[in-house]
Amino acid sequence: MIVCDLHIHTCYSHGKDTPADMYAAALERGLALVGFSEHSPRPHGFDYTREYREHLTRHLPDYEREVLALKAAPREGVNGICNVLYGMEMDWLDGQEEFTRAACKARDFDYLLGSVHFIGHWGFDDGAGSWEGLSQEECEAHYTAYFAAWETMARSGLFSTAAHPDLVKIFSVGQFHVWLDKPQSRTILRRALLVLKEAGMSMEISSAGLRKPCAEIYPAPQIMTMAAELELPVSFASDAHRGEDVAGDFLRLAAYARSFGFSRHVFFEKGRMRKLDF
Repeated sequence: MIVCDLHIHTCYSHGKDTPADMYAAALERGLALVGFSEHSPRPHGFDYTREYREHLTRHLPDYEREVLALKAAPREGVNGICNVLYGMEMDWLDGQEEFTRAACKARDFDYLLGSVHFIGHWGFDDGAGSWEGLSQEECEAHYTAYFAAWETMARSGLFSTAAHPDLVKIFSVGQFHVWLDKPQSRTILRRALLVLKEAGMSMEISSAGLRKPCAEIYPAPQIMTMAAELELPVSFASDAHRGEDVAGDFLRLAAYARSFGFSRHVFFEKGRMRKLDF
């Protein structure tokens, strides 16, 4: 049984519910550990159509205060005490390494998720429209650029866990699987996973993709196979933006991970990796 959900968002970015609401959902789901990983504000120029930057920046002190209060006074849920970790999800952005380094050090986090949501200045997960009509060749150029950024993110040494590893498939899953089946793509992915392991990071296995247009777990089976061969540490997450999605599809997530030979997962507390069976 998976008892940790390490990727949780709140109303202080583009989520629906407060930290208290999300924690209450974790108690109801019987979790032993919930990690709050709100987004970090991005610099101007890395923008979404429905941008939440100002709202997020204004409420970061509220996020910190409320999460730390929950951490200081853990409560008992249906399966016992549910502890809290204070984290953040950081975007890896082209040319913004110093900005990101400063954000990583700005607060006393338990752990940090590293994510790639932008290829250059393009927020590729902003909507399906910008993917419509792209050729297989154009899609493959984006996948290659994404994993180049992902590898650089891992190489930075700033993060605990690589979130939703193949998020780039969100609006083009068919084309993505065609790309995955090519030997040169496997080479790119294996190198990136090796960098992740060398950096002491874990790879997130996330149920969020099941709620997205790609309709499959992050990451895809081909990536799971390579991660298992490399004995890469893994972490579990829902990427919930509302209470009802906390620990979403975790039974399915556990079965998926076990099918590739995984039996342990990890979390990070003050940067130190902890291991658990599931």
